[in-house]
Amino acid sequence: MNNTSARSSLFEFVNIILGVAIASIGLEAFLLPNGFLDGGVTGIAILCNVLFGLRVSVMLPLLSIPFLILAYFTVSKRIVIKSIFSIALFALALEFGHFEVVTEDKLLISIFGGLLLGIGIGITIRNGAVLDGSEVLGIFVNDRFGISIGKVIFGFNVVLFSITAALVSIETAMYSTLAFLVTAQVTDTVIRGFEDFIGVTIVSSKSEEIQQAILSTLGAGMTIYKGQGGFGREGHTEERLIIHTIVNRIDLRRLTRLLSTIDEKAFVVEFDVHSVQGGVLRRYLTRGKVQKASATKVGH
Repeated sequence: MNNTSARSSLFEFVNIILGVAIASIGLEAFLLPNGFLDGGVTGIAILCNVLFGLRVSVMLPLLSIPFLILAYFTVSKRIVIKSIFSIALFALALEFGHFEVVTEDKLLISIFGGLLLGIGIGITIRNGAVLDGSEVLGIFVNDRFGISIGKVIFGFNVVLFSITAALVSIETAMYSTLAFLVTAQVTDTVIRGFEDFIGVTIVSSKSEEIQQAILSTLGAGMTIYKGQGGFGREGHTEERLIIHTIVNRIDLRRLTRLLSTIDEKAFVVEFDVHSVQGGVLRRYLTRGKVQKASATKVGH
């Protein structure tokens, strides 16, 4: 690992710690003292606390284990390692971090608890980790059945809040739903959409090396164009292979690190992609497709 990669990784872990701290304040100072739920695995852990008195700091990592195992087969190992770190840290923060209750107004609790939780989750996801296994479940179902991640998470939480309404109270379920909606909206704002993809066009004299690195490290498909690069007053040109690929926002940071390692002078253009169909987008779709892409060097 070179100095650039080491600094980048350190920066990511520092941000993950920051995200966990903010999320824990949202839970400890707002939601937990009033028995309000969040969505996903965190919400299940809180529900276990409300119904059976089980500690959230213990239930959260235990309930996350199946999702982390699922993540091992559906996303990169690096994301799994960072997620284990973030979830363990989150559990420790909930166990030992105690904050004064800020307000007893239920509406303010739902709004500001959801706001802080959403900021924390968004920062964590933006740096390549998750605090909640429901995102991993969303990726898995999306890969297998084509159902959007947002719809999977929404359906998961509809079931959770329905159980809350039946076993706890309708009022608690309603305020918890409000908190979840605030959390989801703020999370999307921070990470600009967990499901979003970024198109990347790369022009470099080391195109072959970059192609192999993208395939072996990210498993992303790509389309290669023949082009010419020009510079100077005389308009001198030389033939270049132009790489066009699409990655998600988590993998974008990894791609940036790859490019800085191989060719710091590479010309890179990033742009939002609003709809993607077909092709090979990520290594965790199917390994067979990635192997095929490696042979053809064409993914979409």
